[in-house]
Amino acid sequence: MTLVWKPGYSFDSDASTYIDAVETADGQALETGVRVAINDFVLGCKQDEIWDAINASCILAGARTLDGALVPLKGVAPTNVNIIVSGAGLNSNYNRETGVTTFGNAAQINTNIAYNSISSDNEHLSIYRTSNPTTAGVEIGAGISSTTCVSRIAWSGGQKQFDVQDTFGFTYGATTYTGFNGVSRASSSTMSYRDNSTTVSVSKTSQTRANISTPYYVFAINYSDLGVLGQSNSRISFYSIGESLDLAALDTRVSNLITAIGAAIP
Repeated sequence: MTLVWKPGYSFDSDASTYIDAVETADGQALETGVRVAINDFVLGCKQDEIWDAINASCILAGARTLDGALVPLKGVAPTNVNIIVSGAGLNSNYNRETGVTTFGNAAQINTNIAYNSISSDNEHLSIYRTSNPTTAGVEIGAGISSTTCVSRIAWSGGQKQFDVQDTFGFTYGATTYTGFNGVSRASSSTMSYRDNSTTVSVSKTSQTRANISTPYYVFAINYSDLGVLGQSNSRISFYSIGESLDLAALDTRVSNLITAIGAAIP
């Protein structure tokens, strides 16, 4: 579909390709404001030099349908595992402003990004959460097992949990839960996590990353030894998987994107 042009504004080619694919999946054009929000996000990530570090991502908001929301911004297309859209507004599994939830049902998103496709000591995971979980669960993750090597963002016992290529269990008790969360590792000795607009560096040694093709899941974790576990009932409007990057820069771009999408939808 033809993008709306206005003087002094141009659309990035990657953004245009993505918008066209979403509109094809939706069978209808997006609002100009939603298009501009997506374009500004892509341009901003390129300006911040974090675009290339994103290997796979979906904007789980903005699109008119869940099929449109599952069009990949980058990387391969994910697989919808039992998420069936029902209800309306915030009572729907998919809301254009706030994203996707499973309502705690046995449903997930298989990103189709294999655990062994990410390099050792060079990884990030991120999500943008618009609704708090009410039970313990993993919001994005994959790994060998909880005692060997795992990468995930989770919530348990009133605390957020961040791990990237290490053993299960690092926790950070935060009072604010919605918004951007990310974890990144660029060395074997330290990892960083971002929560509540703050990035914290932690000394935590990475573990050997086995050559397994287990894919990352959203709304759960996929272990090579135990399968899919840890169902989350939070609501998520963005996820990304890839190489280590500046979490603060990604936070700013994603937060602006979700805010702009919400403002653009009538």
